[in-house]
Amino acid sequence: MNMVEIKKMALAHLLSPGSLKKIDLVRLIQHSEGYQECFGTPAVSGCGQTDCLWREDCRKQQAQ
Repeated sequence: MNMVEIKKMALAHLLSPGSLKKIDLVRLIQHSEGYQECFGTPAVSGCGQTDCLWREDCRKQQAQ
């Protein structure tokens, strides 16, 4: 998901994306949705959340 899409999602959650980096903005959205703020953390290696909206981007982020 690109930053424009993520910022739109943040605004839909009544969050102010400001100049946050992608990783911080995704975690803020995760928090607002009541999920663990795990995007881009080592938790991806054992993550069983196959239906997570962020899964593909998270795995890419962790590989970097």
